Amino acid sequence: MIPRRTGPTGRSSARPGGALSRPIRVSRAALATAAALVSASGLAAPALAAPPAGTATATGQVFMVNPVQSSGDESLTDGKDAASAVPASAYTTVALRNLDGSGNLSGRWAAVRSETGAPAFSATGDFRYTRDTDQFEQVMAYFWVNEAQEYLQSLGFGSELPGANDKQQGVRINQYGADNSFFTDKKHEIRFGKGGVDDAEDAEVVVHEYGHAVHEAQVPGFGTSEEAGAIGEAWGDYLGVEVGLAADARYGWPRLTPEPCVADWDSTGYTSTVPHCLRRLDTGKVYGDKVGEVHADGEIWSNALWDIRKALGARVADRVIVNAQFSFAPDTSFSAAAKATIATARSMYGDKAAESVRQAFAARQIPGV
Repeated sequence: MIPRRTGPTGRSSARPGGALSRPIRVSRAALATAAALVSASGLAAPALAAPPAGTATATGQVFMVNPVQSSGDESLTDGKDAASAVPASAYTTVALRNLDGSGNLSGRWAAVRSETGAPAFSATGDFRYTRDTDQFEQVMAYFWVNEAQEYLQSLGFGSELPGANDKQQGVRINQYGADNSFFTDKKHEIRFGKGGVDDAEDAEVVVHEYGHAVHEAQVPGFGTSEEAGAIGEAWGDYLGVEVGLAADARYGWPRLTPEPCVADWDSTGYTSTVPHCLRRLDTGKVYGDKVGEVHADGEIWSNALWDIRKALGARVADRVIVNAQFSFAPDTSFSAAAKATIATARSMYGDKAAESVRQAFAARQIPGV
């Protein structure tokens, strides 16, 4: 396992050997409204009036998680942000829900705050762009952060269970020149990098970083020990895959790459093996494989979460996993967090569910379970 870097602050998805930064090419997006585009001279088009207040749903274009997953083509490369680098079939039109009616990508659960490229804006509710524009990543970030919170809401968080980051999440696009993204505790903000494949083009990277925001909302200051940090990275990886799988089922999208593979598209820029994966949820790592690096050690914990999902089913597993996290200490150990998760399963679903959870952690040889 190659050591991974972390961002300058907060917690990050961190991939090996980040690429050098490069200028972002801005070109006209097909099917986009003129108000949201950058003209050929590089000047922003004049702003149009916002739609009437209360326009909460618009139309956007996103990747079906990512273009490698939906096409099964492991040979895809970034092509310097070229629209031609991915097939048209990788895109799909979606509803952008919970908007605030301002004409911007700002809503109940997500707000895009971008300083690179013109902000996406539409007076008509049309946010369809292609990947050769900065606005495409803005739409991806808005849609997938909203999708992640809607998934948590569908599990009962924010209604019958405590809310898990059920507030507006700020995101900045292409704000970090290297190939990395991170969540900043101080500003409670996610920043996506632009090295290699622009990070916000891969939904699993978007949702991974949102996972850090969820943990911080549940337990302020979470991740102050190495093992707690590893749990945070594992949770981000797991949530990224899980929200993508839920979206596949919700919208009928294809998935042609292995489910436990994290960030298939983003990782094409820094991995040579196929399938391309930033990390996996099924490595078979055990506690004795710890190396003291949070991303590598996170694969121990994420494997346990993946096994819990297989044992209990997605909905029950995720209700247990997320609910248990409220009881974690900021510097929790694998052992303490595993015991808390087992106890949560018992209180929510009884002894049989608790035993399934215990077996998943025992298979990772986590002490004390």
